[in-house]
Amino acid sequence: MTDTISASATAPASASASASTTAGSDSSARVLLKGAAVAGPLFLGAGIAQGLTREGFDFTRNAISQLSLGDLGWIQITNFFVAGALLIAGAVGMRRSVPEGPAHRAAPWLVGVFGASFLVGGVFSADPGAGFPAGTPDSATAALSVHGAIHMACGMIGYLALCAAFLLLSRRFAAEGQPGWAVACRLLPVGVLAGFVGSGASVLSFTAGAALGLAGLAAVTARLARL
Repeated sequence: MTDTISASATAPASASASASTTAGSDSSARVLLKGAAVAGPLFLGAGIAQGLTREGFDFTRNAISQLSLGDLGWIQITNFFVAGALLIAGAVGMRRSVPEGPAHRAAPWLVGVFGASFLVGGVFSADPGAGFPAGTPDSATAALSVHGAIHMACGMIGYLALCAAFLLLSRRFAAEGQPGWAVACRLLPVGVLAGFVGSGASVLSFTAGAALGLAGLAAVTARLARL
């Protein structure tokens, strides 16, 4: 009889502790996702502010990545690091918040790769060219340096990973009966890749494609965090 009473008293306590743990986990996941939601707008905002104030920088000729060069390059390098850390944290939050099913495992890893590409991009700067930094010849760089090649390669890998993550998340949203978000996640990779393909004709096309990917991820992570 005593054992029965003891077991009955212990069960609610265990259930309460489990619920508390789950609530705490959900709360931490939301915090991490909110960090990822601000990463894109923060990165873009800081880049635009620098581009408008740095001597010799022209959005029609220069990529935001080139802001890592010159005396004030440390600002953009820091921008890369902060964005990368927030995106990787968001990937952890996504892993905790996305239930079993489509996108449960792969999508967070892919977003983590995207975040890591920003960290690498901060270490390996883009090459100078097209008149930036001030005093650089207007002509394009004859050949990529090792730093420039790594920067370009990690950016390509990062954005391809992001596009793949969007496609996986579209399946997740479709399975949950959220067709609008599912369609958006299918269209985002098209816009991102179209911007990159058009970069040969205009740097603005590349910038627009990159910005679309960051803005799309900000919207998706905000949705997952229920902001």
